[in-house]
Amino acid sequence: MIGNSAGRAFIGSFTSAGGHGITAAAVDRDTGALTVLGSTDAVPDPSFLAVGPRAGGAALYAVGESDRGVAAAFALDGDVPALLGPVQAVDGASPTHLALAANHLVTANYGSGSVTALPVLADGSLGAASSVLRHEGSGPDAGRQEAPHAHQVLADPSGNWVVSVDLGTDSVRVCALDRDTGALRPHDETFLRPGTGPRHLAFHPSGALAYVLGELEPTLTVCRWDAATGRFDVLGATSVLPEHEAAEGAPRTYPSEVVVAHDGRFLWTANRGHDSISVLTLDESGEKPALVATVGCGGRWPRDLALDPSGQWLYAANEHSGNVSWFAVDAETGVPQHAGSIEVPAASCVVFA
Repeated sequence: MIGNSAGRAFIGSFTSAGGHGITAAAVDRDTGALTVLGSTDAVPDPSFLAVGPRAGGAALYAVGESDRGVAAAFALDGDVPALLGPVQAVDGASPTHLALAANHLVTANYGSGSVTALPVLADGSLGAASSVLRHEGSGPDAGRQEAPHAHQVLADPSGNWVVSVDLGTDSVRVCALDRDTGALRPHDETFLRPGTGPRHLAFHPSGALAYVLGELEPTLTVCRWDAATGRFDVLGATSVLPEHEAAEGAPRTYPSEVVVAHDGRFLWTANRGHDSISVLTLDESGEKPALVATVGCGGRWPRDLALDPSGQWLYAANEHSGNVSWFAVDAETGVPQHAGSIEVPAASCVVFA
């Protein structure tokens, strides 16, 4: 058995596309290599995972990206995650992301364009949904933005706000979450350039900036974040691909994930279609990202990127090629160098515990 003190990774995958559900792997901290320990398919299509504290250890949380979306908690006492309490409905369709905030698990429900809060109980398991906040609006892309599509949810660095990124409305919403009742209250909404289709957001280590990655346009929008007022201000945007590869007529690219280095010097994005990882440097202020390189993702259709806790290894979950690749991050340039991969059919995300 691999103990909780050892490095472990958990990989989500789409069971409807031949994936194993949640795969547990040991992590070699010296080489970045993953070794599969086992898997569980207790939740269908666990497209995203999150790790949180639990008495005596840690718990793993998953969303099941189905029409009748669900969320579940898992104990991490053994090599393979074991269900912890009942699987709970999120009262929303196709949840794609989740985060822990104010003693609750919050999910972003893409299909229904909503955000759901579920209480985390004393043993780490989940209670029934306590509130659902439905987004409103649309965007100019009739095929993808006909309605709200909440794609990501996360707690801000201060822990006082819940932020949701909506691809369908070209906006980032901020809401308050009542720790005691689980009620979600809308607070503010910031609009990005129409048609951007924002998918995911990552905060700078300073907590004062956020980087919003577009899926419908390969752009990175930089925002100033004020935790005192709970508001974003858009500062500017930059392409995550070389100019000629992002121009009209070039093959379509659908960026999926943005990751910021622990020291705030670099930023990486995963680019589906282009099947690459973009490397951007950040100036001292963090406000001016600059594209310096793109490298192959080690597979096809990189749905997720994850940086290990040490900041030395970057992992890409390549959905269509069915593998997870890892890369050594050059400490001077930030350019990742491919170091290996394992087979994980229909891989969707990677998290660490």
